[in-house]
Amino acid sequence: MATAAIPITASKAPKASPSPGPRPAPAFLRRWLEVQSVNSLRHAAALRPFRRDEFGRNEAAPTAGHIEAANRLLSQLRKRLIDRSRLVAAAAKASAAQPEVKKIHRLLETKDSAHTMVRAIEKIWDFYYELFGQRQGRYAHWLVSCDWIALDCYQDIYMNLGKAKSVPAPGPFSYMRTGFSPATFRRGIPLTALGKQINPFPLVQLPYHRLINPWTLGAVLHEVSHNLQNDLGLQDVIPRNIARHLLKQGFKKPVAAAWARWNRETLADLSGLLLGGPAVVASLMDVVGRSPESVVAYNPVGPHPTPYIRVFLSVELLRRMGFHDESKTFYRSWTRMYPNPEIGNIPPEILGTCMEAIPVVVNTICYTKYETLGNKSLAEVIPFTHRQQQMIEEGAARIARGNDPGILPERFMIGAARVALDRKLARPGAITENFYRALTKK
Repeated sequence: MATAAIPITASKAPKASPSPGPRPAPAFLRRWLEVQSVNSLRHAAALRPFRRDEFGRNEAAPTAGHIEAANRLLSQLRKRLIDRSRLVAAAAKASAAQPEVKKIHRLLETKDSAHTMVRAIEKIWDFYYELFGQRQGRYAHWLVSCDWIALDCYQDIYMNLGKAKSVPAPGPFSYMRTGFSPATFRRGIPLTALGKQINPFPLVQLPYHRLINPWTLGAVLHEVSHNLQNDLGLQDVIPRNIARHLLKQGFKKPVAAAWARWNRETLADLSGLLLGGPAVVASLMDVVGRSPESVVAYNPVGPHPTPYIRVFLSVELLRRMGFHDESKTFYRSWTRMYPNPEIGNIPPEILGTCMEAIPVVVNTICYTKYETLGNKSLAEVIPFTHRQQQMIEEGAARIARGNDPGILPERFMIGAARVALDRKLARPGAITENFYRALTKK
């Protein structure tokens, strides 16, 4: 049987309690406020400098210079984080002593600010931890081999300059990434992976498929050349001279502007050829030899020359270097592969004048003397003649047999591997194995 609710009359309503004063904070809240200081300070302390020996002790391990450069960057950021953590500690102490809403909110805001900084530094710490950690894995000897090649490029160029220049340090550091294209991140530029902090040494990013096929590692010479353009002080004068020389020869402004925009990738291709010889052109064709539609596709804002035009630059440089037969071979092969460039969207004023513009561009980049090179040309600083090619061909035979390549410069090992492959001197797998074994024993 339902029971009717008994209404509460005004006379029976509970009397309101007097307004209470400030209540003491629960012990849990006080302790929680104190713990925020502990968390923040320990988090800052955990982002420690890297130790020299924690990424291995063999020749593949990061050098002391690379570890120190990373630690310098981290220590600058960590100092700021510790200062911020001390503000958290002060706010935590004040709010625990007097847990007023205003003081608690001050702590929480300071804590948020410190946490944002922690995440930014953690990202940088993780980047280097992963980068250096690759030197402990199964591909460490591949990566250190690429380091040796890159270092050889720097050493050869700096030894041949017409005037002494400060030696950049540390040297380039190679690491592996999945993907199609290699890349580089130059010294001294803000890097997204580092939270826009300044990159302390050149990074050369190489896809796995290049590392497993070392005759395609002309990419190392190309990416190193990007860094050399800046380290040698050519980053401004080269594009300016390209535009000036083309305009002087009567080319239209849009044509000169396109070639000036392409200066970095053009210099990297040409410098890579000077460093490695004719085999580097075959390596370039491995990269740009794709579907006809993509090879003749023009990008009005892209930094790379249209792939169809790009190979002809190397063909012209080979001719100037005295490799006439090789120049003709590459020219005939490339035009046989892509007989009709007009199916693409290359502007007629660029396509129609490229064969006249290319000698001007090659001459500007490679055969013009520059004050920053000690009044030498790039071709004088990086001399490559038939004598160097003979060394590469002899090295190819030794690599194919698994013999010591002797004093063959590291950068020539790429060409030697290519010659061994093209002439079928050994199985591809044997060439790869012998290539890396020879480099890591140097």
